[in-house]
Amino acid sequence: YAMLKAASQNGWLDEKAVVMESLLGFKRAGADGILSYYAKTVAKWLSES
Repeated sequence: YAMLKAASQNGWLDEKAVVMESLLGFKRAGADGILSYYAKTVAKWLSES
């Protein structure tokens, strides 16, 4: 969380794209559920799209 947040604040990456890709990677690896500090933010992003 901290690494992604800091990199996005420095403008080094697109926070939404990287977070969604990392969560998708967990799912592809077989996770049944994912707990994350980004849970509320991702839920908001998904409801907007």
